[in-house]
Parts: sequence; C-alpha cells; structure tokens
Amino acid sequence: MIELLQPVVTGLGYELVGIEWAADTRGQRILRVYIDVEGGVTVDDCEQVSQQISALLDVEDPIPGHYVLEVSSPGVDRPLFTLDHYRRFRGEEARVLLARPQDGQRRFRGVIEGVEDDRIRLKTRQGTVSLPFDEIEKARLVPDYQAIMKGQRR
Repeated sequence: MIELLQPVVTGLGYELVGIEWAADTRGQRILRVYIDVEGGVTVDDCEQVSQQISALLDVEDPIPGHYVLEVSSPGVDRPLFTLDHYRRFRGEEARVLLARPQDGQRRFRGVIEGVEDDRIRLKTRQGTVSLPFDEIEKARLVPDYQAIMKGQRR
C-alpha cells in the first residue's frame, strides 16, 4: 500500500509518514494515512491529499470491501513507522508495543537512544533495552506538553 500511495503524496509535496488500519466502535475498517510537511499540516492539506488518494484507490481498487479513508497529520503523539523515524526522534520519549513479549514484556516506555542494525535502543526506567524493529507492532512518541505549551514544536 505504501508503494501505491507514496508517489501521490510526495508528488503533492508532502511526506508520507505511514499508514495503519483501525476499526471504529461499529467494526468499520479505517485506513489512516499520516502526512507531514514543513510548517505543519492543515485541514486543507488533508483534504487535498484525501481527494487524490481516494481517486487513486477508486481506480486501482486494491482494498476489498468497504472502508473509510482518513488523512491526517501525525499529531503530537506521532506514530513511528520506520527506522528513520527512530533516528529522527532520538532523545524523545516513546511508547512501544511488541508483537511478542521480550523477557516477558510487550509494552515499553522510554527515551529513544538510537538505532543499531535493525534494533531500537530505548532507555527505560529499568535500563536500556534493545528491541527488534520487525517485532514492533505499534510505537508512538509521548507528547511533551510543557514544550508544546511553550511553543516548542517537534
């Protein structure tokens, strides 16, 4: 799906941060597409990208069944999809959920120390852990609301 959407999003001048599937309370499938641009994403940006992606998906029809398309900014609790995201946000706090437990634990919270090969180094309260990137089910930055209130942006 990334390969299909990437040219459209970058062609419009935006970064394709990532995509994820979700479901609402009624079980409706939602395709979430996260975009970003220097200076931040506006509602008009999301609308423009949504129209272009929707047209592409209507033509290509890669998704069977009914779904809802959502295009949005990554937000203050930005999802982390790629190794480059972990490199970019080194020094920031993140929450990470693994697909399978590592040492009996699936949920981790700590400061991103870096990336080595295909592993993420995270400094937690218990010490530094090395998490295999391909085992990460979901990860998001933890918002620093004090910095946000002071007008400092990520």
